[in-house]
Amino acid sequence: MASTSQSVTSSQNANDLTLGQSSILNQPRSVWAVFFACIIAFMGLGLVDPILPAIAKQLNASQSQVTLLFTSYNAVMAVAMLITGMISSRLGIKWTLIAGIIIIAVFSALGGLSNGIWTLVSLRGGWGLGNALFVATALAAIVSLSTGGTAKAIILYEAAIGLGISVGPLLGGWLGAMSWRGPFLGVAVLMVVAFFGLLLLMPKATNQNNNKVKTSLMDPFRALKHRSLLVFGIAAALYNFGFFTLLAYAPFVMGLDEHGLGFVFLGWGILLAVTSVFMAPKLQERFGTIKSMCTMLILFALVLLAMGIWTEQQWVVIASVIIAGALLGNNNTLITTAVMNSAPVERSTASAAYSFLRFIGGAIAPYFAGRLAEIFNPSVPFITGAGFVLLAVIFIWVNTRHIQHVDQAEAGH
Repeated sequence: MASTSQSVTSSQNANDLTLGQSSILNQPRSVWAVFFACIIAFMGLGLVDPILPAIAKQLNASQSQVTLLFTSYNAVMAVAMLITGMISSRLGIKWTLIAGIIIIAVFSALGGLSNGIWTLVSLRGGWGLGNALFVATALAAIVSLSTGGTAKAIILYEAAIGLGISVGPLLGGWLGAMSWRGPFLGVAVLMVVAFFGLLLLMPKATNQNNNKVKTSLMDPFRALKHRSLLVFGIAAALYNFGFFTLLAYAPFVMGLDEHGLGFVFLGWGILLAVTSVFMAPKLQERFGTIKSMCTMLILFALVLLAMGIWTEQQWVVIASVIIAGALLGNNNTLITTAVMNSAPVERSTASAAYSFLRFIGGAIAPYFAGRLAEIFNPSVPFITGAGFVLLAVIFIWVNTRHIQHVDQAEAGH
């Protein structure tokens, strides 16, 4: 299995090398349509983040109840990832993306009109279904439609995520200062813009690419038989404990209003976007994917540990959140690139299988962090998150022989 993975990966990287001379900006119109839709879709995550404390206050909810907004969202996304390939192989890339956007728009609008925390948590689950359809298909679409090779396509995808996450909190803070409902309704409006963008800019021909082979519901489970993909998926689930502890729980300990939280996560998102595009490829080229990934994860664990030790020092928490953006940007690009080249399966199937595992971690972590804070103290969630991130590093190290073909292919590249 390892030799098969190596040959497939080498072939993909050889293709990337051939196409690598073209500029990353030299892409077909369909790629840019998905790129801008990704920015708008990922604004949704950042838009909501600055209003978490306000939701807790205005809906008389506990911190752990509010963190369920992330739990329901990620839990539904994790399960839905298993059916995204089956749906997209029948509807085609374009209409799967559009279906995801419509679902997001409807459930975010209903969320903005809701009046209770449990209703809001349920509606966020519906939002997660739409996001699963969009996110898994968007990554596969950009990779398959790009003319610059896998590595550059993934950089574009991560850049779109970073731009969306960085701009979203600023807009969310501004809308949230008027009402906690504002960001939810704002997402619905932005999704309408993305809907028309994809409808008008993506050619019908893209549907033909996905209708050649019908993906089975069991394909993602079969893909996880490849040890390399399973290793990256489990490592990402562990790493997401730290990621979503920072994202879902840090707003509660910073002591900032909606505008302040918006600016902090703006800085976080900008560093995430810049490093994912400019720094991660250089780290990968110089040190290799696995070593660079483990270094970023260790540094991220140290940042979380600092947040746990100095939780009451506002400036430490704020600085740590912003610095974490750089580490997360690098790691996201590194691990996504590794996943796309880790196993001899369709990239959409690899993405679905990997995302299923990583979002399980993202589903458990937010509520887990809120409950730990309520049972013990506000420092414990960050220290626990750091422990899970270090566990991800140990897991990667123990299974190095199953994933080393990723670096070997890069060396040949």
